[in-house]
Amino acid sequence: MSTLNVFRWTALGSGVVYGLFHSYSLSVSSEKKAAAAEWAHKEALIAKAKAEYAKLNPKPAAPATTATLDFSDPNFDFAKYLETALKE
Repeated sequence: MSTLNVFRWTALGSGVVYGLFHSYSLSVSSEKKAAAAEWAHKEALIAKAKAEYAKLNPKPAAPATTATLDFSDPNFDFAKYLETALKE
């Protein structure tokens, strides 16, 4: 009879420990899902705000520059100069 009681208490203790561990793992996964959903919502709001800002404040168009030949300029691009010269 005492062996049966040992098995009963062992099964009960194992069940309680498993139940606590399973409950903890479910709550952690639920918190992770909630945090991911909140993060996705914030990303969507940021993207929407960026789109609205871009719509309200458009970038000014770059002025059309004429091709000038200045070899002393460090930003001089010879290929770009040839392209604009050929277009004209």
